[in-house]
Order: sequence, then C-alpha cells, then structure tokens
Amino acid sequence: MSDYLETTSGKFTFRVPTDRHYSKDGVWVLWMQPQDKNRIRVGLTDYMQQHSGDVAFVTAKPAGTKLVTEGDLAEVETIKTLLVLPSPVNGTVVEVNHALDANPELVNQDPYDKGWIMEIETVQWEADKAKLLDPQSYVSVMKSQVEKELKES
Repeated sequence: MSDYLETTSGKFTFRVPTDRHYSKDGVWVLWMQPQDKNRIRVGLTDYMQQHSGDVAFVTAKPAGTKLVTEGDLAEVETIKTLLVLPSPVNGTVVEVNHALDANPELVNQDPYDKGWIMEIETVQWEADKAKLLDPQSYVSVMKSQVEKELKES
C-alpha cells in the first residue's frame, strides 16, 4: 500500500492513495504492474463511499464483458443512492471481486484493498491513463465537490 494524501471536511477525513489514478466520478485505478502490464484493478474512492453511505449491494459486469470508457462498469447500491459507475478505461473484465457478494460492506471498510470491485485487461493503458487524474488533481476535484455540497446544504 502506498502513502496517502488526506483532506478533512468537518468530522470526515478522506484518504487518497498516491499509487493510483482516479476518475472525476470517484473510481480509483491501480495499475497491476509488474505482474501484468495491461491489467488494472478498480474500486470506489474513500470519498465516494463515505459520501454515498453504507453499501448494500455491488453488481459488477461479469468476467468477459467488453468495456468502453464512460460505459457502465458496475452498480453500487447504498442506503442513500444507486451509483452507476462509469468505466475509466477501454478493456475487458477479467476478474470480479466475489467477496463483495457476501460482504459488500468491504467497499466501506477497506475501499482501497479488500473492497476493490474488478480487474480489467486494458486495450490502451497509456492513452487511458493520460485521461485520468493523478492523486493531487483528484484531491482538488474532491475538495470542490465537498465545498459545493456544503454551500448547497
């Protein structure tokens, strides 16, 4: 596990690992190298899982599913909302975290490790990676979202 960037808003502290990339939609992407240069693991960020509430169900696309950037990756049902997560990359689902079937709360308890959602074999990792946010940029996006919510409440 890597180092973290942290930001606090009220009683909430949000952690962002520095070893991954992020979508503006709150999906993290971890390159699985050196094991497999084209495989990534994805999950829901700490901020997004805290913001959305306790996870009740995770329905991920099955292994073998072809994904396109911004197409549906998974649905995460929480006590507050139904999140439809967009894919951060083009590729094929190669593995789904079946531990979430019996224990969807792992997304809340350990979003960056045991709560991962799926692994994807990417088609063009370098091109897709260039469209994702680095950790500091994601923290900036997250802070903007938190500030916007505070103003609206």
